[in-house]
Amino acid sequence: MLTKRSFIYGCVGCACGLGTGAVLAREGVEVNRESSVFAGLVPAGEVEQSARKQYGDMMREAASKNALGPDSHPEVIRLRRIAKEIIPHSYEWNSRAKEWKWEVNLVGSNQINAFCMPGGKIAFYSGILTQLKLTDDEVGMVMGHEIAHALREHARERMGKASATNGVAAIGSAVASVFFGVNPQLTDLVAKQGASLLNLKFSRDDETEADLVGMEIAARAGYDPRAGVTLWQKMSAANKGAPPQWLSTHPSGNTRIEEIQANLPKVMPLYERAK
Repeated sequence: MLTKRSFIYGCVGCACGLGTGAVLAREGVEVNRESSVFAGLVPAGEVEQSARKQYGDMMREAASKNALGPDSHPEVIRLRRIAKEIIPHSYEWNSRAKEWKWEVNLVGSNQINAFCMPGGKIAFYSGILTQLKLTDDEVGMVMGHEIAHALREHARERMGKASATNGVAAIGSAVASVFFGVNPQLTDLVAKQGASLLNLKFSRDDETEADLVGMEIAARAGYDPRAGVTLWQKMSAANKGAPPQWLSTHPSGNTRIEEIQANLPKVMPLYERAK
């Protein structure tokens, strides 16, 4: 799924040799690109390995209950098509994403739910599609958001924080390991947390970042970022103003809509060109 990536830069003070210096301005959303210190406490490979196992177990369980959408299901085809278009635009945000074994599946459930586990393991519950009657653009916003969590390694950061909290005796060496390697004493903690990746709660900052990064990568793939507004209107209506299960700790719908609208000018040009 390799495609030409959409790096659009503006050149200030150097057009046609008229200036002596150049300032490269990245087009798109603005988020802090520094990696979390806590994420460095756990190895990315182990987190992704845990995610693969948990995801595989979940899909096998769904299949055993005849709740896993077959490859020929129209919604599975739609989800995989949208993912195929969005994923190539994710590589800028995480170099590991090029090597991930991406998967996209549909689980039969009335839950309004979707996720992307570390390593690119995506699942949509049928309830989010049927109850909200999502358009392709709205699916793109949901998928972009969930992929962004994986790209920005929010789960790894949460696990690192939990490791630091639970492994008090190893904190001194753990802090040093951020720069000199992973503390092997944390391995067991990583394994234990890997069994419950979907139960990790992201911070409000994580959610806002996922909204913005997800909106950008979806826009670069040709999905209308304005669909983020209609998505949240549908979410609020379906949950009577309360966050749905998959967003139980997220900012309120109104807050998200305001943030999306404030950032639309930064991503609309990307969408217009992608169309």
